[in-house]
Amino acid sequence: MLNPRLRTFACLGALVVCMAPAVVAAPTAKFAPVPVVSIFRPLQANGTADDALASGRVVPGTYAMAPKANKHWRIAFLFPHLKDPYWAGCSYGVISEARRLGVAVDILPATGYDDLNGQLRQMDAAIEAKYDAIVISPIGMTANNNSIAKARAAGIPVFELANDSRSDDLTIKVTTSLRAMGMEATRWMVRDAQQRGLKSVNIGLLPGPMGAGWVKGEVDGTRIAAAEARIPVNIVDIRYGDSDRKVQTQLATQMLAKHGAKLDYLLGCTGCAPAAVQPVKAAGLNGKLRVVAYDLTDEIAGMVRSGDIAAAADTKGVSQARVAINAAVNLLEGRGKDLPHTILINLGLVDQQNFASYPFDTSIAPEGYKVVLSYDPAKN
Repeated sequence: MLNPRLRTFACLGALVVCMAPAVVAAPTAKFAPVPVVSIFRPLQANGTADDALASGRVVPGTYAMAPKANKHWRIAFLFPHLKDPYWAGCSYGVISEARRLGVAVDILPATGYDDLNGQLRQMDAAIEAKYDAIVISPIGMTANNNSIAKARAAGIPVFELANDSRSDDLTIKVTTSLRAMGMEATRWMVRDAQQRGLKSVNIGLLPGPMGAGWVKGEVDGTRIAAAEARIPVNIVDIRYGDSDRKVQTQLATQMLAKHGAKLDYLLGCTGCAPAAVQPVKAAGLNGKLRVVAYDLTDEIAGMVRSGDIAAAADTKGVSQARVAINAAVNLLEGRGKDLPHTILINLGLVDQQNFASYPFDTSIAPEGYKVVLSYDPAKN
């Protein structure tokens, strides 16, 4: 049975979808407060964000954007890669807020989820460079823990962005309920299946690289929603792999070759769902097998518009990045004493029914945005 707090968070996410056009009617430049759930200690040690949601003091509300900084603080952002549009959106959120806040930022990407050593080297370099704060999107749930502890021992506060971990040396986690992400995508799928008249559903999952916190969240959330569904939901196949387009296209092709005739839906991550679209068409399954995305990028938004992807849950990557840099600046400026352990950004969900009114500026970079990896107010 779903934890009551997790159910509450999922319902809050659904409520935000319904209210979003009114909430973010102002242009992006207004930087409207972001709907969030803040979680305060005491809570489970060495836990995930979902563990915090289940054990901590949960306070729904909004996160207001911080005033301009009084100093040109230097903040490093460690991304796992820049190979899919999700991280481009996060880059936009970071750089646009750095300009507004008047702080210096450097985005230091690894080359993928198979490049843990690269991310660890980036952390060592950030510590040596004596950044005022570090914001990391960890490649592993525990593999980055020693590195995070090393930064803290050096007196550098470390924040988490998007990807979850089990480190207790983080200053604040800024993410979302990763289980709720899987649940929302799966619940949409179940509703859609019922509208299609299906009495049971066979699904395949392309969740991303095994070991990443968000991947486990997707799969756990799908299992929870499947167990609670009013019709049988059978997970026929799960294939893990890096979110690289070539890798995911191969995984989708292999899955469809083995199970395509029996599958009704394929659920995939930000790099996985778009990679599955062409293999579905090539297998002659377009129309029968519907693709649902666990998260939203500009590419996925275009595919929802065209109908190639039926729906997408939305962890609001741009909003997560904005909150993370604002939280770091607030700490460095000495603003606020009762800091939350975790800040969860409320989820969204987009399909063709609400596409025209959906607040995409909270989730993806503007059309034509080119990834920028650094900003220094002293030079601009």
